[in-house]
Amino acid sequence: MRTVSASEAKQGLAGVIESARKEPVIIQRQKRDVAVVLSPEEYERLVHLNVNEFRRFCDQIGGKAEATGLTQEKLDQLLEA
Repeated sequence: MRTVSASEAKQGLAGVIESARKEPVIIQRQKRDVAVVLSPEEYERLVHLNVNEFRRFCDQIGGKAEATGLTQEKLDQLLEA
């Protein structure tokens, strides 16, 4: 992963964009990470990964709720209160 300063990124934006096509580029300001530039493909991969993880979490919680006897009717009653 490439790291550049904010001033380097500003002066060489085209190079940062080109590098981001291959790997994420970290931008630092005063030696602190402040941003990451990544390709659209990598961004989409990360978004879908998070969505899939959330779905698995919901399925797991739903299965535990069902196993303890929670039905849609009971859930609706709880949410009304």
